[in-house]
Amino acid sequence: MHYWFDRGIDGFRMDVIPFISKDTTFPEITENDLLERFGSVDWPRYYAEGPKLHAYLREMNDRVLSHYDAMVLGEGAGVDIENALKFVDEERKELDLFFHFDGVCIGCAPGDYKQPDPDGWNLSAFKDVHSRWSDVFAERGWGSIFLGNHDQPRMVSRWGNDAPEFHAPSAKLLQTFILSMRATAFIYCGDEIGMTNIRFDSIEDYRDVETLNRYRQLRNEGKDPQPYLEGWKLLARDNGRTPFQWDESPNAGFSTGNPWIKVNSNYTTLNAASQEDDPGSILNYFRRMIALRKANPVLVYGDYELLSREHPQVYAYSRSLDANRVLVALNFSTDEIVYQWPEGVRTSGVLITNYEKVDRNAKGARLRPYQAVIFSLQ
Repeated sequence: MHYWFDRGIDGFRMDVIPFISKDTTFPEITENDLLERFGSVDWPRYYAEGPKLHAYLREMNDRVLSHYDAMVLGEGAGVDIENALKFVDEERKELDLFFHFDGVCIGCAPGDYKQPDPDGWNLSAFKDVHSRWSDVFAERGWGSIFLGNHDQPRMVSRWGNDAPEFHAPSAKLLQTFILSMRATAFIYCGDEIGMTNIRFDSIEDYRDVETLNRYRQLRNEGKDPQPYLEGWKLLARDNGRTPFQWDESPNAGFSTGNPWIKVNSNYTTLNAASQEDDPGSILNYFRRMIALRKANPVLVYGDYELLSREHPQVYAYSRSLDANRVLVALNFSTDEIVYQWPEGVRTSGVLITNYEKVDRNAKGARLRPYQAVIFSLQ
């Protein structure tokens, strides 16, 4: 670690860092053991509670991290919300922040890894996960937020709607959400231009060892893998691993060679070059949201309060910092919604919206499909 810090890097992203401490007696662990301890067959949580884990992290901080102006991000597999502050409470001198994974399985079929639930995903569950994790760092520590990475499908296909009529507004809505929450925002490359799932039809197109092994397992068990191939079109990791779409030239400008995995065929119209000079593009909206967040500390440090929790289509929350207050309203649906202000809420202006305008009055606002709005409050 000293080697790389001395060469000027700004920090580390530490893969599965909670697993670094093992019980070196290597006891036999059964499903019943896990059920008795955690209430579920939760092997990541078991490995994330090794006997010397926090001693090792404090040693790393003392011997290395404390000597540099650096940021250290952990992949927090197995870390539950009750243990979160053990890793990032500043007084403990361990990590700066970590990724949690409580939201990635929302809308997945129970007991069938990376297969979508036929009923889809529930916005209330989505609200609950992100609200709980915002609240745990309200007084101490600091959180992170992401909707896409190398282990996840494209966020607009997973959480938005990549149909032509909804692709741009839902991609912008998700950017609004990530960049208006009280946490450090992480945007996976390609999500700033709204890249979509590739949706492979054949197992021959996949490169991900997880998907290939699961396919072989299904075949060995005598199961038909075709329904699983359909599910992987939404949830498989390779959806997020296709080459970045720079322009409309061969291979999306990613390489003059043969990429290791196919390029999404929509690269001729969905690419960075086509969005660069378009003021209404997903990319330029992303830039506007970043600028808005930087100019308004309330969007970074402000208190978070979930509003209208039971609303089935709108995710709304307030951010408050001293006298500055904003309301974020996100319509996660294909419907036009008349959203009534919660009691006591009075808006005074619009800071940003992913449509040209928003219709509002003293009682509420009319939100178009996948419309995102940040209102200033009186």
